[in-house]
Amino acid sequence: MSKENYQIRPMNKEEVELAVNWAADEGWNPGINDAHSYYLADPTGFLIGLVDDEPVAVISAIKYNKEFGFIGFYIVKPQFRGKGYGFALWQAAMTYLNGCNVGLDGVVDQQSNYRKSGFELAYRNVRYEGAFSSALEMEDTQPSTLVSPAFNLQQIQDYEQPFFPAQRNRFNEQWRMQSNAHALAISTEDKIQGYGVIRACKNGYKIGPLYADTVQCAKSLVVSLIAKVATHDEVAKVYLDVPECNPQAVALAESLGMSVVFETARMYTKEAPKLPLERTFGVASFEIG
Repeated sequence: MSKENYQIRPMNKEEVELAVNWAADEGWNPGINDAHSYYLADPTGFLIGLVDDEPVAVISAIKYNKEFGFIGFYIVKPQFRGKGYGFALWQAAMTYLNGCNVGLDGVVDQQSNYRKSGFELAYRNVRYEGAFSSALEMEDTQPSTLVSPAFNLQQIQDYEQPFFPAQRNRFNEQWRMQSNAHALAISTEDKIQGYGVIRACKNGYKIGPLYADTVQCAKSLVVSLIAKVATHDEVAKVYLDVPECNPQAVALAESLGMSVVFETARMYTKEAPKLPLERTFGVASFEIG
């Protein structure tokens, strides 16, 4: 690595789109409108490495607050790998998050490398894939349950808050409002019992986040979200990223005929945050948590 020609700096808003496109090239299948939402999570948390002004490496180091951060989008252009550019960028990202409990969703066989930076395994996240028409059956859902795109913003913010270690309302609001996305809440007697978002990706659609008080509520949301994008004439490919430590979430995905296509190792540098994983049926993003 030539230190004289290598520069590391924060990305601008347009360069975050470059990181998303690189992730698509790696087969990570990001959402087609994710970049703006990610940028809002931390406008100074996306770093880029350049050799003679050519982008060669990217990483996200989202600092949600002084206690918690999340690493993602760690990509080096293939022709520049093995030259030290990626590791230098990694070090810059970890320096930016110094003092935080840092989380990541890493490739499972790279766990030993992440441990060298202080990360320890908490659990696995598993990506399920399924192909659906709109004719999904609604058995086992509660007939009295209302699934609606209309909801009170403060109620949704209050409902979402326990599922993440830090407040990220700006990201959440943009996430549910992005183009080619649908957000639904589930409620009974004016009480929110679940919430989910489906968005268009480079390939098909992803459901995430998916939070629900019961597996029946989760299934109602999944069926209703898929109905937003699938028709009888066109089958929709849908992905759901499930915490493997929630057996009800795993069972739900499998009951819908979905199959495993990918998995990650959710790791933290400090103790794993205490989150209601038993009510987490779908992860919002492998890239920023």
